[in-house]
Amino acid sequence: MTFDEWNPKVEPVIQNIRKVIVGKDEVIRLVLTALLAGGHCLIEDVPGVGKTMLVRATAKTLGCHFRRIQFTPDLLPSDVTGVSIYNQKTQSFEFRPGPIFGQVVLADEINRTSPKTQSALLQALEEHSVTADGETYALPAPFFVLATENPIEFEGTFPLPEAQLDRFLLKFQMGYPSVEEELQILKGQQRRHPIDEIDAVVDPKEILAWRTSVRDVRVDEELQKYIVALVQQTRNLTDVYLGASPRASLALFRAAQALAFISNRTYVIPDDVRFLAPYVLGHRLLLTADARLSGVGVDTVVNQLLNVVPVPTTQGALP
Repeated sequence: MTFDEWNPKVEPVIQNIRKVIVGKDEVIRLVLTALLAGGHCLIEDVPGVGKTMLVRATAKTLGCHFRRIQFTPDLLPSDVTGVSIYNQKTQSFEFRPGPIFGQVVLADEINRTSPKTQSALLQALEEHSVTADGETYALPAPFFVLATENPIEFEGTFPLPEAQLDRFLLKFQMGYPSVEEELQILKGQQRRHPIDEIDAVVDPKEILAWRTSVRDVRVDEELQKYIVALVQQTRNLTDVYLGASPRASLALFRAAQALAFISNRTYVIPDDVRFLAPYVLGHRLLLTADARLSGVGVDTVVNQLLNVVPVPTTQGALP
């Protein structure tokens, strides 16, 4: 899909992040899509390609409170969510919020911690709240988690279970830069890092207003049927053991609305859905053992899916 236009409201955000993240317009668009759709991102890639810097640049550009959680094998759930501590002066327990209480949260190397600690994020990702000692605490708005994981190291890691993966709206990779882009990175960091030179161009209130506008983006009924058909078909493919849930339909619907908004449209087109399908559905599919042994990947399955389900002829701009 070719993107030739940005929403003028969002363009300053994109231009600011571009100063730090070189040649990754598609990645920046995916991050903003998840943000405006009210979801979260899982970035899986090798070390050194800019995952952490992308999150820091996004938080600084948005003017949001940034928190970082460095996941390690000895990390406890209370180290993430917070803990109640007895105050001798007041003779009562006081809740001290953990690092999950941020607006933009970097969950760094999330697969290095135990499943018990990973599960501490489930409520936060889905309900934007945390329960501790029987009390429920709302997380700040906007609440946006970008998690990273390293796909090449397996010793001392704990792969995310399906229930955890399903909480992330999008999963994608950064990818290596081209020769020209890598040269630009070297020149740009010769004296100081570009992250030190950028400032906020919006504030959290504007982001919440954009999220409201995203919900008003038109999704034609034929496109809604197309989204449901794609998700339904994942449950019928021979290479798929576990297909996508109804949450995936809603995720694809919301993400398409956000992408249309970022692309300066008031309506969703089929290309929006087709572009997002690999990032929304790929991590929600569990392949059969035979498919994995045969070398069939999730990307192949999603491409097959997009070729099987007929694309609607509507362009979504009908009155």
